Amino acid sequence: MPLNCGIVGLPNVGKSTIFNALTSAKAQAANYPFCTIDPNTGTVTVPDERLDKITAFVKPNRTVPTTMEFIDIAGLVEGASKGEGLGNQFLGHIRSTDAICHVVRCFDDGEIVHVHGGVNPLHDMEIINTELLLADLDSVEKRYAKIERAAKASSDAKVKAEAETLKKVLDVLNAGKPARTADLGEDEKVYVRDLFLITMKPQLYVANVDEASLVSGNAYTELVEKRAAEEGAQVVKICGQMEAEIAQLDPAERNEFLAEMGLAEPGLNRLIHSAYRLLDLITYFTSGVQEVRAWTIKRGTKAPGAAGVIHSDFERGFIKADCYHCEDLFLYGSEQAVKEKGLLRSEGKEYVVRDGDILFFKFNV
Repeated sequence: MPLNCGIVGLPNVGKSTIFNALTSAKAQAANYPFCTIDPNTGTVTVPDERLDKITAFVKPNRTVPTTMEFIDIAGLVEGASKGEGLGNQFLGHIRSTDAICHVVRCFDDGEIVHVHGGVNPLHDMEIINTELLLADLDSVEKRYAKIERAAKASSDAKVKAEAETLKKVLDVLNAGKPARTADLGEDEKVYVRDLFLITMKPQLYVANVDEASLVSGNAYTELVEKRAAEEGAQVVKICGQMEAEIAQLDPAERNEFLAEMGLAEPGLNRLIHSAYRLLDLITYFTSGVQEVRAWTIKRGTKAPGAAGVIHSDFERGFIKADCYHCEDLFLYGSEQAVKEKGLLRSEGKEYVVRDGDILFFKFNV
């Protein structure tokens, strides 16, 4: 199952326009709040030139890219954490995502209504971030009230540890900071995992700009980038309207259009790659005459865990992985040449898979 990013923001900031371009889905895009009532989900392929190169060398019967899901969540408004604008329903949708793409309007257009009357990205960012924080605060306060009473009456170390962990998160949220800034160890994160805290998720800002501001940015994007830097967050500039138009072109026309604009790739590719990095994901490949395929794993995954992404039997019966890096293939031209150079290795259970590895698993169940 692919990991996913929820696309959030105020109404009319361009969320659905960007989602449409991303997924070629038909999410409704209209000029009024709450146009999107149910979350639209689309699976997108992760662009990867290495997959194309491996395919060119191996010439398999088919090529399968790796994917990510994007979920277009209806526009949030001030008071969403208290149910305003169907807020509780929409916040529930965000809780089920792995990361958040926060779209911020950074363009002027008198014909597109702004829910607060004028473009002010910092104000918009503050509204969304505050509503997400308040929703988490409510969840943690309710859980902490129960656990605190239990911890006082119990000698159970786990109950006391949970109370201490929740207190840490509560203090951070009360200070107006997202839960992800709480200094929690891996053992402590277990105690808040089932709360599905929204502000515990990594967040990426998407500055939706007009075409003229795509390369150089504008006064609005400068504000967004400064605030994001303070939060340690990434920013991707995208012209949603232009990306929607590019998505409708055939590949040849698309490349010609991008060349005329002085762009190496669509902005959506940068967004997908940024979301991929945000989730700390890497790609490894399996390669053969029947199929060349890209697989997604978390950075730091060991070989048996990577095998398990293909099938649980691969992980359960893991013996070893024959491995070489795709750059070796590109340099020497064939797997046989890689073998002759002594660059194909057999790795065991402790091997940490690298981004770009080509693996062949051996297992016995």
